[in-house]
Amino acid sequence: MKFNAKPVITQAVSLPFKSSVKLALKREDMLHEFVSGNKYRKLKYNLIKAKAQGAKTLLTFGGAYSNHIAAVAMAGHIYGFKTVGVIRGEELHDKVEKNTTLRFAKTNGMQFKFVSRTDYRNKTSDAFLSALEKTYDAFYLIPEGGTNALAVKGCEEILTDADSNYDFVCCAVGTGGTISGLINGALPKQQILGFPALKGSFLHEDISKFAKQSNWQLVEDYHFGGYAKLNAELIHFINTFKSQHGISLDPVYTGKMMFGIYDLIQKGYFPNGAKILAVHTGGLQGIAGMNSVLKNKNLPLIQV
Repeated sequence: MKFNAKPVITQAVSLPFKSSVKLALKREDMLHEFVSGNKYRKLKYNLIKAKAQGAKTLLTFGGAYSNHIAAVAMAGHIYGFKTVGVIRGEELHDKVEKNTTLRFAKTNGMQFKFVSRTDYRNKTSDAFLSALEKTYDAFYLIPEGGTNALAVKGCEEILTDADSNYDFVCCAVGTGGTISGLINGALPKQQILGFPALKGSFLHEDISKFAKQSNWQLVEDYHFGGYAKLNAELIHFINTFKSQHGISLDPVYTGKMMFGIYDLIQKGYFPNGAKILAVHTGGLQGIAGMNSVLKNKNLPLIQV
């Protein structure tokens, strides 16, 4: 099957403070308008396998503003799969039209199953999956966030020979698939830094299941309180970055990563003259939903 992608460019980022460090941003968000960034990479080989197996339906999991849910819905629409999204939060069943992500997924043909947060925590259990198999046609299962061995294989293609001159490669971390691919695709001399978007030490174990090199570490100081948590300082940073560089950052992943990189540079974390490549993993579709939350909290909105 054809899996078309747009060219990815790498842009130099001029720092707003004095430093010998060189920073560039790899625009993976440009890969596809709707199946963006690391979601494109993670889905690529999973869709190829699903098609080869003759699967007609893709089933996956996610929350109210999940980039993954939106990407799977669009990928299914493009490549002729039915899609089912198991959504965390049964109270959302009558709020689809008010939720930008779910409305987008529905428009692209996704069928939803809303479950309680308690049931959602058991989504990988045999009993839960068995019940899904009785409800839906035979489906190809894609994990929450899309991370599995095939997703890591796709993410191994992010780095190319053109990136071999960078000393550090940075990415945001959710489920660990993207950083695992970067670790495997990097040169041994390159250090991979992951910036988790959520609290929890479980990521080390998850990444170690897939990582084939030891040239990586997690920087766990920039999650801003947990998944999808943010404050006025982060919003100001994201909006200033947009004004200065014309590049949108999402508040859950890349915004936190870039904030962390700027802070580490100013604190002298990186050696003089170090070359840093930050990976923009997309996720911009979630900004609209986040802005609706920020508006209700009387916080500044994020520029798109």
